[in-house]
Amino acid sequence: MPAKTAEKTGEDKVTSARNKNLDLAIQQIAKDYGDGAIMRLGDDKIVDIDVIPTGNILIDRALGVGGFPRGRVVEVFGPESSGKTTLTLTVIAQAQKRGGLAAFIDVEHALDPQYARKLGVNLDDLLVSQPSSGEEALRICETLVRSNALDVIVVDSVAALVTRAELEG
Repeated sequence: MPAKTAEKTGEDKVTSARNKNLDLAIQQIAKDYGDGAIMRLGDDKIVDIDVIPTGNILIDRALGVGGFPRGRVVEVFGPESSGKTTLTLTVIAQAQKRGGLAAFIDVEHALDPQYARKLGVNLDDLLVSQPSSGEEALRICETLVRSNALDVIVVDSVAALVTRAELEG
C-alpha cells in the first residue's frame, strides 16, 4: 500500500507542475494580448449570443443558434452561383428589419440593386462600396468594423480580392 501512496504523490506533483505551467502560460498570454485573449469556458457563465436570422429557417436551424452570430466573422463558402450573395442579402434585410445598419462591399462590382430590393433590402439605408483593389476593400472594411456602428458587413466576394499589384501586373 505505501507504494501506491508514493506513486499517487508523484502523480500529484506532475499534475501540480502542469497546472502551474499552464497558469503561467495563461498569465503571459493575457499580458501579451490582453484580458480575455484566453480563458477557461467554465470560469464564467455561458453568455447567450445575439444573432441575426438568415431569413431561411432551415439554415438558421442548421447553424444551431438561429442565425449568424452578431459581432463575429462569418464566411459563406460555396461554388459559383450557389446562392452566397442571396444569403448575405437576406441577412442584410433581416438586420435592417430589426433596426440594424449594413454595408455591402461589392468587390465583384456585380450587386443588383433591384434583386436586393426584392429580397427585402432597404436600399436607402444600405451602404455600398465598389473598391478598385483588394487592399482598398479591406481598408474600407476595417474602417467600418472599427466604427462599431454596423450590424452586418458583407464582402462579396473574398475570391475577388485581387491586389493592386496583380491588377497592374
